[in-house]
Amino acid sequence: MTTLNGSCLCGAVAWTLAGQPEGATACNCTACRRYGVLWAYGHENEDIHVSGATRPFVRGKALEFHFCPQCGCIAFWRGLRLDEQGRRRMAVNLRLCEPEAVARIPIDHFDGLDTFDDLPRDGRCVGDYWF
Repeated sequence: MTTLNGSCLCGAVAWTLAGQPEGATACNCTACRRYGVLWAYGHENEDIHVSGATRPFVRGKALEFHFCPQCGCIAFWRGLRLDEQGRRRMAVNLRLCEPEAVARIPIDHFDGLDTFDDLPRDGRCVGDYWF
């Protein structure tokens, strides 16, 4: 099984994601567009594991963004509530991975600003955003 690894700039915060994501979400909401993140989703302590202490920023009533308190990198967001199965939804920032590990993952666009709709893929991959 593939495992993706990400870490902040200083290395104090790291995460692993079991499996290869089918897509990386680029969201245009007021937070994500400012952070410049690309998200891959999972559940806390199931397919996503985090090490290191983070500083959370709670936004609204649904989720909190977690940053490294040393270098300021945004590492992940996590839901404030558990789902029906008692699991906590999370998304890790794929920009914390080494480029070659995630370059071929297709970009999924999400309109988090206006409609909350998934938008069609445009053929770009993570590598197109970096190189």
